[in-house]
Amino acid sequence: MDSVYSHGVLVIQHLQNNYRECQDFLNFMSTVGDPRNIFSVYFPLWFHLSHNVGIKMIWVAVIGDWFNLIFKWILFGQRPYWWVQETNLYHNNSFPHLEQFHITCETGPGNPSGHAMGSSCVWYVMITSALNFTRPSSTITSVQGYQRFRLLKSCLWMAFWVIQISVCISRIFIATHFPHQVILGVFAGMMVAEVLDHIPSVYNASLKAYLYTNLFLFCFAVGFYLLLKSMDINLLWSVTKAKKWCANPDWIHLDTTPFAGLVRNLGALFGLGLAVNSQMFIQSCKGKNAYNTRFKLMCVTATLTSLQLYDFIKMPTHTEALFYISSFCKSASVPLGVVAVIPYCVHLLIGDEDRKLA
Repeated sequence: MDSVYSHGVLVIQHLQNNYRECQDFLNFMSTVGDPRNIFSVYFPLWFHLSHNVGIKMIWVAVIGDWFNLIFKWILFGQRPYWWVQETNLYHNNSFPHLEQFHITCETGPGNPSGHAMGSSCVWYVMITSALNFTRPSSTITSVQGYQRFRLLKSCLWMAFWVIQISVCISRIFIATHFPHQVILGVFAGMMVAEVLDHIPSVYNASLKAYLYTNLFLFCFAVGFYLLLKSMDINLLWSVTKAKKWCANPDWIHLDTTPFAGLVRNLGALFGLGLAVNSQMFIQSCKGKNAYNTRFKLMCVTATLTSLQLYDFIKMPTHTEALFYISSFCKSASVPLGVVAVIPYCVHLLIGDEDRKLA
C-alpha cells in the first residue's frame, strides 16, 4: 500500500500547490458532501416534495454510513495528514509537506471516504427520483418528449458526476483522503442506493421495523468492535493518530469519531420511525394536505429555518457518554420535527386561517 499512498501524496501536493486559488470553493464542496447536511438540507426539501423520496433518503444515508463504518474498521485505511508523518518510506526527515485545514483532522480511518460515499448515495437518490418524476408516460409517443427527457437525463447525470468529482477533489485537497479512498466511497454509495431502491418495504415500515433495524445496526457494530477488541485489535487506533498529528488541537472534534456517526444515524432513523407512524404525520401530511402546494411551501420554509437555528445548539463534549446520548436525541428530533411536529403546526395554522375566512 505504500506505493498507492505515496502516489496519492503526489496528487495532494499537486492540488495544494497549483489550485490554491480554489481553496474556498473546495472547502465549500467538502461541506456539500458532509453527511450531516443530508438531514438538515436535502431531507427536508425532498420529503415535502415526495414523502417516499424523503424516507428513502434517510434509509440510504443511514445504511450507507453504517456500511462505511464497517468498511473503515475492516480496511484500516490511513489518512494522508498522519501517514506522511509515520511512514518509513521517506528518509532523513524528507517527508513531503501537506498543508492542513480546519476540516482536515477527521479522526476515523480513511477508507472509504464517508463524505464521498454519503454524497454519492444521496445524490443518486435525488437524480433517479427526479428522472422518475419527469419520465414520459408510456402512452406518450411524442419524439420531442423523449428527446427532451434524454437531454434532461444527460444533464442531471452530468451534474451528478460534476458534484461527486468536486467533492472527491475537495477531500483530497485538504489532505484528509487519498484518491483511491474517495473513488471507492463514490461507487460504494451508489451501490447502496441502488440496492435499497429495490426494497420498497422501507416506505411503509412499521415502528417495530424501525426499532428492530436500529437494534440490529447497533448490536452488529458494537459486537464487531468488541469481537476485534477481544483479539487485541483496537478499532479506535485512528483517533490516537489524529490527535498526535493534527496541526491544531482545536480542529479535533468528537463528532468525527467512528461511534459519533453511528449514534447520529441511529437517532435519525429512530426519529423517522416515530414520525411516520405518528398521528401528527397522518393528520397533517395525508388527506387534502398531500397535494396542497401552500402547505408544502410553508412546511419547507419552517423546517429549513428551524434546522438552521437548531445547528447553533452544541452538544456537551466534556464526557463521551453524555455527548453520544445528546447526539442521539438531537438527531432523532430532526426527522421528528420535519415529518410530524412542524407539518402538524402548519396544518393547525392553515385550519385556523380557513375557519376565520369562512
